[in-house]
Order: sequence, then C-alpha cells, then structure tokens
Amino acid sequence: MDQKRELSSIDLAALVTELNRYEGAKVDKAYLYDDDLLRLKLRDFDRGRVELMIEVGDVKRAHVADAEHVADAPGRPPNFAKMLRNRMSGADFAGVEQYEFDRILTFEFEREDQNTTLVAELFGQGNVAALDETGEVVGSLSTVRLKSRTVAPGSQYEYPASRLNPLDVSLGGFKRHMRESDSDVVRTLATQLNLGGLYAEEVCTRAGVEKETPIDEATDDQLSALHEALERIGERLRSGDIDPRVYEEPLDGEGDEGDGDDADRDPRVVDVTPFPLSEHEGLPSVGFDSFNAAVDDYFYRLESEATDAGEAPADASASRPDFEEEIAKQERIIEQQKGAIEGFEEQAEAERERAELLYANYDLVDEVLSTVQDAREAEVPWEEIAETLDAGAERGIPAAEAVVDVDGGEGTVTVELDAESSEGDGDDDDGDTVRVELDASAGVEVNADRLYQEAKRIEGKKEGAMEAIESTRRELEAVKERKEEWEAEQAADDGSGGGDGAGDGDDGDDEAYETDWLSRSSIPIRSPDDWYHRFRWFHTSSGYLVIGGRNADQNEELVKKYMGKHDRFFHTQAHGGPVTLLKAAGPSESADPVDFAEETLREAAQFAVSYSSDWKDGRGAGDAYMVEPDQVSKTPESGEYIEKGSFVIRGDRTYFEDVPCRIAVGVQCEPVTQAIGGPPSAIVDRAATSVTFEPGMYAQNDAAMMAYRTLKERFADQSFVRKVASADQLQEFIPAGGSDIAD
Repeated sequence: MDQKRELSSIDLAALVTELNRYEGAKVDKAYLYDDDLLRLKLRDFDRGRVELMIEVGDVKRAHVADAEHVADAPGRPPNFAKMLRNRMSGADFAGVEQYEFDRILTFEFEREDQNTTLVAELFGQGNVAALDETGEVVGSLSTVRLKSRTVAPGSQYEYPASRLNPLDVSLGGFKRHMRESDSDVVRTLATQLNLGGLYAEEVCTRAGVEKETPIDEATDDQLSALHEALERIGERLRSGDIDPRVYEEPLDGEGDEGDGDDADRDPRVVDVTPFPLSEHEGLPSVGFDSFNAAVDDYFYRLESEATDAGEAPADASASRPDFEEEIAKQERIIEQQKGAIEGFEEQAEAERERAELLYANYDLVDEVLSTVQDAREAEVPWEEIAETLDAGAERGIPAAEAVVDVDGGEGTVTVELDAESSEGDGDDDDGDTVRVELDASAGVEVNADRLYQEAKRIEGKKEGAMEAIESTRRELEAVKERKEEWEAEQAADDGSGGGDGAGDGDDGDDEAYETDWLSRSSIPIRSPDDWYHRFRWFHTSSGYLVIGGRNADQNEELVKKYMGKHDRFFHTQAHGGPVTLLKAAGPSESADPVDFAEETLREAAQFAVSYSSDWKDGRGAGDAYMVEPDQVSKTPESGEYIEKGSFVIRGDRTYFEDVPCRIAVGVQCEPVTQAIGGPPSAIVDRAATSVTFEPGMYAQNDAAMMAYRTLKERFADQSFVRKVASADQLQEFIPAGGSDIAD
C-alpha cells in the first residue's frame, strides 16, 4: 500500500494538544533545509532542547523531533531563516491552533518588542508564512496570488475558504449535508464532509454501513450511526484519549529476487494514526506513548527508507554543500531576470505606443476629454456622463463610440483607439485596437506625457534588472569558485572522513559552516565596485540598500539625485545626523512601491541614529523619524534660511524612539569579499565574523585598529584581512566620536 506522506486534519487535531505542552519554550534559532523543511530550535525549562519541524514539500508534517532524528544544520541561512531569527530569537512559544478543520496550524511566538505568528499550510503546494501582530505577511516560503486569496509580503494574510468540521456538525446538519450529495456514502464523507479517504472508510466500518451505499438509499438510522461514529472520534481527540500507532507492512520478498535477506530487514512503514484503525486491522503496528513521538518516528523511518532505496538524504548538504543546486538556482535567476528585461522592453514600448496613439487621434481624444470636463464643470454626476456617452455611441458619434469605460471614483475615462501597428501589447481585444486610460481632468498632452514618463520608469526598471543580472553573475562565479575550493580541499584531505554524522544539529549548526572561512589557509578576493560605496551604506537583513551622507555635500546629493519617490527618508531628532535613505529598489528591481517590514525600518532608523551626534555625545540611544520623499523640500518658509545639507520636512512623521546606538563591523566572504558595517542585526549573519561597537572612550581611528586586530586574529589567512578589511577600511563604518567594543 502507498506510504502516508501528509498529515490529515484528524492527525493535526490530535497533535495540537500535545504541541501546546511546549508552551513557554524559548526560540533559539531557525533553520531552513531545501526550501521546504523549517526547523525551529527551542529551549524548554523542563525538557531542555526542543526541535520543532515543519515540512511543506512532498512530505507535509509538523511535530517535535527527537534530537537524534535531526540532520546537521545546513550552510549559510537563506533570507527566510534570517528573517525568522531576527524576529523570533528569544521569543516565547505561546501556543498553536488548528485553523478550523483545515490542514493549517498557526504557531504563536511572543517577544517583548514584537510578536510573530507562523502559519503552516500543510495542504496543496504547502507554505509557511510569518505574520506580524496585525496579520500582515512579513515573509513566506512561497508567494501566492490567487483570485480567492493572497499570501505575499506586505499583504494581509488570507486563510482559505472555511471548511465544514465533521467532528462538530450536529446530527441535523450532518444529515442535510449527506442528503445533498448524489454520490455514495464513503465518497460523500471523504469530500463533502472533508474526512479524506482513509477516515471516511474508517467511519463507515465503525458505523457498520456499507461504504458504497448510494446516498439516496441510505436510511436515517444509517446516517445516525455514521454521525455517532464521528462523534466518538471527536470526543476521543478532544479528551486526549489516544493510542498512537505506526503501522508497518512486512517486506514479503517483493521485488527482491534471490535476496533472501527480507527476514533481516526492517519492515516498511505505511501509516501513523492517533488511535488504532479498523481499516488497518490486518497490519502489524508499534504503539507509542504520544502521537508526537509516533509521528516523529514514522517520518524519520520514511526518510531513512528513501535514503536506503537510493534517494538523496535530506541532510546531504551536511557532508557536501549542494553546489550544483545553488549553481542551477543562480542560473534560473539569471534567466528570469533576462525574461524580466524583455518584459520591461515590451511594456515600455506599449506605453510609448499608447502615447503616440493619443497624438494620432488627437481630435477624437480631445473631444472626449473636453466633453467630460465641461460636464464636470457643470456638476453633472459621473453616472449621468456615462449614460450620455452611451447614448451618443448608439447615435454613432465617433468620440462617444471610442469610450469603453467611465470610472468616477478614479476620475478616469478609458478609450479604445485603432492601432495600425500594435502587435501583442496585451491590452487589445482583437489585435486592431488598444485601450488607453485617461485622466479626465487633464488634456491630451498631459495624458500622453504621463504615458511617456511611465515608459521611462519601466526602462529604469530594465536598468535595475540589468544591474541585478551582473550581481547574480558575480554570485554564480562565487559559488563556482567555492565548489572548486571545496573539491580541492577534499582531494587534499582524502580519507579523513566526513565527520561522525551524529546529527544532533546542536553545535554543528551554520556557524560551523560560516567560520570555516576563518580556518581556510587562503581565501580568494572578489572585490565589488558598487556606486554607493562612497556614501555610508549597508544592506538590511531583508536585502534593501540603505545609504547615508558623510557630509553636507553628500546629504544634498542624496536627496537631489538618489532619492526615489518610493524610498523612505530618515533623520534623527538630534542635530547633526546624516540624511538616510532606505531605497525601495530591491536586489532585482527598481523603484516600485514597497511595504517595508518593521524590522527593516528599525534598522534604517538605527543606522541614522548611530551616525548622528547621539553617538558623538556618548548617548546610548536616540530618536529618529521617517517621512515620504514628497515631504522633503529645500524651500524654506518665508523669511527663513536653510543650511547646506539641511531640508524642510512638512507633514506627519513616523517616530522611532529610544533606538540603540550600536554598530557592527565585520568581514564578508561571500558572494563578495569586503568590509561591511551597520546595525548588528543586518551585519552579524552576513559577515563571516564581526565586532559590535557602542559609544565609548576610544577615538574613531583607535576603535578601527581594535576591530582590525580582533578580526585579523580570527582568520588563518591574515593577509586576506589586511587586503579587504584594513583599519582604514573598517574606519569607514565606525561613527565619529568615542567608541568601545560592546560586551
């Protein structure tokens, strides 16, 4: 029989009670294996180490695992794992719930500064989403954009449509749902009552009802017996009266010709259930004290069997990094970026075509706009304008016939224009026309200019994507170099073995992989040459660029030349701080609106505070504020004067209070080699090693020398540190004023 690879809704209902016994355990770290297996390492006061595993790939499960069943930690953590570490490290596990009767678990974690909800979707394609206190998605393993729901960073998390809970439905409701079906009993229980095939058959067996009985032939007594069997299962789950079983299927010589060793081999696992099932009566089983332990044992054996059968083990990366997968991933990204560039070119050309069509049909478009504008000046309602245009179209008036939509809420009119040479712009209905949305309050020239500007903006995205391709190509080359180095080291160290493979995953976590840079005798230098290096800069833990001015001239330049309309402008309450810009351009896109995570905003605020007079004055913390770019101006009030590098801020501000003055400096070894510095939460995981500073007594140059000596001593290849992170290079990231190494 087929092996179980996904937990059912009934399984999850049984697990929730047991998982809640770990309430109060503190999160230590988060790890991500192969993009679909999330591991949260926690510490419980009574139980010690707790390993929570959530897998949402081909196998879908959620349970606490025995430490011996946990693979060694993977290599450098991906962004999703880094985000979870920053948000949840030190947080308390506050409980878990099953969403209705769906295969969805919501894990709650509480920390003094912020709370986090992890939603594990153990159905369909599977997903894990991290939500903030408001239910907004901070990050997710997969982005979902459907008509029915959206799961994407910056959006409110949306659960799937509600499902009937068969364990809570009343007898009357149960009979009504059953009678609405035109199928047989077991199929109706499995689909419309959401039980799934196995438990639908189990309910039929316990109720003594023939599974294939057509619904229209089922008696009320039979339906009552089915409902009673369901109620007994529900009561058993709610009371915790379980008797967990892992079911096995002996290897009766299947497919092993002449082997003769079946008697010495372990039986194959096929299912795990919270209580014995009549449907599995003929199968041998192993009992467990808890359902969690049974689930852990089952999936551990399932994975071991797959490994023994020749499939790749889940912890293969523990012995050899999967360079091929990383190389393939970077190559896929490059292809996607090339596709994006082609898309940008097509979009820009389509916008220019729309603008040119407005001029080609100038008189017609002008008549449409003038008609609408005259009506609005006469205070004619939008609905009446639409009706008038419809009537004009029926009479054959060309301008009215061209109008296909009037949107009073947006103040727009959409016209359909003949396009003699439009080829596949994606917005035409029959290939001979193009639809253009017009601002009804503006003229033809203004609407055309808006379209030309949009074309330029899209071309700007193309430039950003081209830069991203170059960055990805550098990362690809870095991976290939690491592969060559690793293979060379293995060849030189052949026969030394790959470690004991104990798999406790505690001390052998990703730090061991990262600090391997420290022990390497030679580290290749891959120096970047990015435009922003002459400013103060860092990348947030979520990957966004933050830049700040070093002086009044740079402050002016940042605002005039580099501040985009979707960026965020930060400054400190204290006088003498740098202009700080959080750039909306991500690693592979340019200037689109971004809903920045709270963590990202606080890192930018900490950057602004740490390089301000708050540090110079020896204060341990300071206040910063954030505004939109259109609130920043060089135009003073009448009779006032603005100093060079200063600006007038108008409108409401978002404040960040008591932001700690802390800066970490370190050495980054991949994908490029360079000195980096900024808020510790953004630097520590990105650097091979780092040093954190706070306001203190040592001058800037002395602090830089302290950092250099400390970092150099940690590397076997000290010449590498001299080249990429000398005292002079590190000093670029240390604030002016006194500093000291933080404890």
